[in-house]
Amino acid sequence: MTDNANEVSQQPLLDLTTGFMRFKTFAAAVELDVFTRLSGGREVTAEEFAAEIGLQQRPADILLPALVSLDLLDKRDGRYRNSAMAEEFLVRGKPYFFGGFVQFYDRGLYPGWEQLVNSLRTNRSMFVDPEQQQDTVFAPNDFMMNFFWEAMHALAGYTGKELGAAYDFSRHQRLLDVGGGSGGIPIELCSRVPGLSAGVYELPHVCTVVERKIAEAGLDDVIDAVPGDFTTDETLPGGYDAMLLSQVMHCGDEKSNRELLDKCFAALEPGGSVLICELLLDPDRTGPANAAVMGLNMLVSHPGGQNYSEAEYQDWLADAGFVDLEVIRINAAGADGAVIGRKPE
Repeated sequence: MTDNANEVSQQPLLDLTTGFMRFKTFAAAVELDVFTRLSGGREVTAEEFAAEIGLQQRPADILLPALVSLDLLDKRDGRYRNSAMAEEFLVRGKPYFFGGFVQFYDRGLYPGWEQLVNSLRTNRSMFVDPEQQQDTVFAPNDFMMNFFWEAMHALAGYTGKELGAAYDFSRHQRLLDVGGGSGGIPIELCSRVPGLSAGVYELPHVCTVVERKIAEAGLDDVIDAVPGDFTTDETLPGGYDAMLLSQVMHCGDEKSNRELLDKCFAALEPGGSVLICELLLDPDRTGPANAAVMGLNMLVSHPGGQNYSEAEYQDWLADAGFVDLEVIRINAAGADGAVIGRKPE
């Protein structure tokens, strides 16, 4: 009889077990502003690092090799500097600053994940107020308005960059980003595609964030904030030949998602396209891990929704009347692909 214990390793289990340590190390470095303080190619010794970050030498000496091992810092000739990845994405003020997203997960979502077993047993979000049945993650409170949307903006911008490289938006004139958050994707696309204008269809209290971001980008005459609620409005705004559903469909169940696609079909101009941009499960729903585990995040943080497979999205699009279905791949933290359908002429 083969001894399976000699053929497999415990290492993958150890990596799973200690995954939270890696995340909390990363989050702590962001909280301490390590990467912004070392920006611009600055190199420091361990002693200089401790003084700069405001740490005693022992914790500094422990933190530094951890950050090097996670490819967040590089070490050369006894001096430490940002890795290329950290310099690009973890320095405050950079266009695709990822640190806010890390802090949102650390402060906002991490406590809920401690209740994952409760979510699994009760099929209930840990962020829904049981008295008001209100989703506290997306409520118009100070944390969300001042922190979450800032965190999402850079994430959306990079998604827009990747999406624009994979799909030719020059074939369209007017894009509606349905549930578009702070407008990061349209801002990125309209900055890159001549002649493209856009609307960001969002809740009224989010539209104030959209308007500020549009103004900061100098695109007031190209992008509009369009107040509304796609979950309750009977129709979507018309006059658009492209509609984007980015990280929207994973918030709903099949029934609500089918209803949303029907609204998109009705509102789109003939020949227009809808793009569902998400972390896509494989057709057999066995992965990839990013998409599968993010589905659990929807269980913990939302009263409904999960991650769906590209095949499910294609079926829903076809049933809504869309044709010429295709799947394109991108490489972004918030999405790994888009499922596209066209409304017949």
